[in-house]
Amino acid sequence: MSKVTLAVLVNNEPGVLSRVAGLFTRRGYNIHSLAVGPTEDNSISRITIVVEEDEQRLEQVTKQLHKLIDVLKITDLTYEERVERELALIKVKGDKRSEILQIVDIFRAKIVDVSPKEVMVEVTGDMEKVDAFIQMLDSYGITEIVRTGKIALARSAKN
Repeated sequence: MSKVTLAVLVNNEPGVLSRVAGLFTRRGYNIHSLAVGPTEDNSISRITIVVEEDEQRLEQVTKQLHKLIDVLKITDLTYEERVERELALIKVKGDKRSEILQIVDIFRAKIVDVSPKEVMVEVTGDMEKVDAFIQMLDSYGITEIVRTGKIALARSAKN
């Protein structure tokens, strides 16, 4: 089994995300990451789904996704050259601000909010970078984390 990244273009209608996610749930897939938002055409949304599954079982789900009325296109980005990003906001205890600032600089993250007791930082990058950043901040006392899930686009052809 390996992690698979799918980009699913759907009509931007109420309930579509629920039907797509439900298809994975009913078949016992654990969705590792799910991100959705409108595309350049506001009538279409793009769902980026990351699941861990073998190719044969995933092929069955892909065929069933195609049968959903609101699904317009499915692209398997797993083996494509792509750019992928994730966003995380992390609250950290502000006791050692100078050390936290050094880590923020190294990872090209940003301080987005400061209070007397905590610092909130924003980091973007691939999942490994976000994981490494969180691991570095962990010893300073993380109080809260929120992550977007992976978004990805295939690279353009280089002609």
